[in-house]
Amino acid sequence: MSPLRLPLVFLLLTACPKAPTEATTPAAPAFSYPEAPEGDVVDDHYGTRVPDPFRWLEDPDAPETRTWIESENRLTYGHLDSIGFRPAWRERVTALWNYERFGTPWEEGGRYFWYRNDGLQDQSVLWTAEALDGEANVLLDPNTFSEDGTISLGSLAVSPDGAHIAYATSDGGSDWRTVTIRNIETGQDLEERIEWVKFSGIDWTKDSGGFYYSRYPEPENPLEQVNERQQLWYHVLGTPQTEDTLVYKDDAHPKRGIGGWTSEDGHILWMGVWEGTGNKNRLYYDRLDDETTDVVRLFDAFDAQYMPVEERGDRVWIKTNKDAPRERIFAINLSAPSEVTEVVPESDAVMTAANVVGDVLFCSYLVDAHTVVKRFTLDGEPLGEVSLPGIGSASGFGGDDDSTETFYSFSGYTAPTTLYRYDLASETSTIWKQPDVDFDPDAYITEQVFYASKDGTRIPMFVTRRKDVSPDGTNPTMLYGYGGFNISITPRYSSSVVAWLEQGGIYAVANLRGGGEYGEEWHEQGIKQNKQNVFDDFISAGEWLVAQGWTAPEHLAINGRSNGGLLVGAVMTQRPDLFAAAVPGVGVLDMLRYHQFTIGWAWADDYGRADDSEEMFSYLHGYSPYHNTKAGTAYPPTLILTADHDDRVVPAHSFKFAAALQRDHAGNDPVLIRIETRAGHGAGMSTQQRIAEATDMWSFVALHTGMEPVFSTRDAAPTDPSAPAEGAAP
Repeated sequence: MSPLRLPLVFLLLTACPKAPTEATTPAAPAFSYPEAPEGDVVDDHYGTRVPDPFRWLEDPDAPETRTWIESENRLTYGHLDSIGFRPAWRERVTALWNYERFGTPWEEGGRYFWYRNDGLQDQSVLWTAEALDGEANVLLDPNTFSEDGTISLGSLAVSPDGAHIAYATSDGGSDWRTVTIRNIETGQDLEERIEWVKFSGIDWTKDSGGFYYSRYPEPENPLEQVNERQQLWYHVLGTPQTEDTLVYKDDAHPKRGIGGWTSEDGHILWMGVWEGTGNKNRLYYDRLDDETTDVVRLFDAFDAQYMPVEERGDRVWIKTNKDAPRERIFAINLSAPSEVTEVVPESDAVMTAANVVGDVLFCSYLVDAHTVVKRFTLDGEPLGEVSLPGIGSASGFGGDDDSTETFYSFSGYTAPTTLYRYDLASETSTIWKQPDVDFDPDAYITEQVFYASKDGTRIPMFVTRRKDVSPDGTNPTMLYGYGGFNISITPRYSSSVVAWLEQGGIYAVANLRGGGEYGEEWHEQGIKQNKQNVFDDFISAGEWLVAQGWTAPEHLAINGRSNGGLLVGAVMTQRPDLFAAAVPGVGVLDMLRYHQFTIGWAWADDYGRADDSEEMFSYLHGYSPYHNTKAGTAYPPTLILTADHDDRVVPAHSFKFAAALQRDHAGNDPVLIRIETRAGHGAGMSTQQRIAEATDMWSFVALHTGMEPVFSTRDAAPTDPSAPAEGAAP
């Protein structure tokens, strides 16, 4: 059985930080930045007046904003076009990207389903077959949904009878989804469309007559309006959305969200209630086989996370962090809720996932940020570990009570994702699909190191390099981090990172506090008034790389996205002297107003809000990147990445930060912003968009960290004729 998937909404050495480097005699900048008039908006926070001169950039469709966007992109692409090795870099990234890859297969309704990409398809295609090794057919090809490849698939669900699939699509990377239903046999879509779906799964009833989904009321401004009053609905197959049944709403608590899914036997409707991004929820249920019963509020305190893993009659197995910051599993009897049995107790490692397949409980753990998978009986008796091919990330292990097999994926920084079939009877894994990549993993090495943060906390970091790269202090190095929302950053393969490694670059990933690598306590050490710990962890990672001789400040770059974009923005304004280049992607950069847009209010669990208290305002104001650029400071070369219609972290964050940074920057190095005009927060980007963005980022970083790339004939690949022309905004 698949576990509860509550929506995660966002929608991340010991020296003291030095003061920003001040230019004694500001020189004329080498770049002429687009005009960005300063308005007179000033906000009052507990008697402190805070100017917001670029408030006008919060409207992405205003004529003056569109003019600014076009001017910024012209400047940015003018600089990128001047990088002589950029076309060759793109060719190499394209060649590395161009390999057949698959998603983890699953079985439903007597059929198998999986995603496949032939290499350069903009979106992966959903295939189906009656047997895993039988004749397969295309079921959904999102590449046919739009000419530019920017309509993507989101969540989907196959009906238990295998007759229909309900699938959600995203237009241009938006978090908003439209749900369509397709007849699997005919390949034809039904007429009904389900609109205004967001942060929602799709779950069919056992009789395949319809499905549950979550939606918001239709917004007046879909891009920026605050998302509130999510509701749970039921849709009957073959009827219009106007006839759907409202299952649950809570107008008294508009910020509470709701997700619904049924038990495997179809007798129970589970409802998970969430509010914010904290690792906690309320858990309710309704008996679908007894119309006389009311909704039971099984856990109704928002005191912990409760995730049903399996049901057998009235006995339910629940994964929780209640009294267990590294998570455990207990069993409860719904007929007698006081009857609680510990099944898998908390351990030293963090339990990240749990699934029941057949009669085996598969529990995934993080041990120093890499995956270990253990098996148990339903009573908690250990059955041993699943043998994984190395140190990396494994995921999958889905299935049903009658399944005899399960599937999982494995990936590492130099190990492309391989798919495995695990046979329950023989307890063995066999490769189902293994990619053929133009890359020799044996020439590279990933090492895990540990370093001390500013307060002495031991922080893990993965460092990947070519085996012949030595610590001589001159190696171009990319340091990546996230540090937030209980999200663990684990080893993953990336074609664009491989292109960097091939040229002698070092790729370092720090597992910062605020993430989930060591459980809820690790997370809490990096939130609200502890957020500076995350920045200190990242700064200390950079200082360690320098102190160990792997690199030097003139060769060290930093990158992060979303909450990681906040990380980069905060660190580059606190320690501009430590870095040769900075690339904040789709970052949360205005910490005083983030909660006033779309789902931003939910992030207060991690950040706190400026209107919570004067102390919280002062703390946020003290590190907010937009509010902490300082005139006369030489900032590192910067490439800000965003999309003009990101409805998760609205682009106003990046727009305003770019304008402030360009106003205050005193150096001759470029501080630029690259603005996608047909994308959102990142999910659903086309392959060509991803290749173009990766090429631009790594070319920019290579130039400004002193890399001198050399591409051999083997590295070259034919240019994709459908790719955007060099220098044009994609």
